[in-house]
Amino acid sequence: MRVVLDANVIIAAFAARGLCESVLELCLSDHEIVISDYLLAEVQRHLIGKINLPSEIVEDIIALLREQGTMAEPSLIDENACRDKNDLPILGTAVASGSDCIITGDKDLLVLKQYENAKICSPREFADAFRRAAPPSQGKPGK
Repeated sequence: MRVVLDANVIIAAFAARGLCESVLELCLSDHEIVISDYLLAEVQRHLIGKINLPSEIVEDIIALLREQGTMAEPSLIDENACRDKNDLPILGTAVASGSDCIITGDKDLLVLKQYENAKICSPREFADAFRRAAPPSQGKPGK
C-alpha cells in the first residue's frame, strides 16, 4: 500500500515512543511511504524548532526518509478542497503518487475521510485496520 504520512505523524514518531512511532515502523517495513520536499521541509522545521532536536540528528532523519520513501512532486489541488490551504500539498502528494492512504492527526484533513483515491485516517485508525487485517498469532510452540 502506498501511504503519505503527514508531517505531524512523522514528527510525533521521532519526538516520543508510542503510536506514531509504531505506525512509522509498520509503514517502513510493510508499505511504501510517499514523501515530498514540502513534507520534508515541514518535518525538518518542526523537529528543530519545536522538538529541539539537534540539526545533525534531524539531517539523519531527513536522509532516512529520503532513502526509504518515494519522492513525489505534489499535484496542484483546488484551493477549496480543504479548510486549511497549508494541507493542499499533502493532498497533492497523495494524488500525484496514486497513494491509497494519508495518515494524519490533522482534523482539517481527517474531516474529509477521503480525497480522490486516498483514504484519510488517523494513526489509530490505520493501526487498528492493520491489526484487524493481520493473521492471528500462532502462539508459542508446545502450548
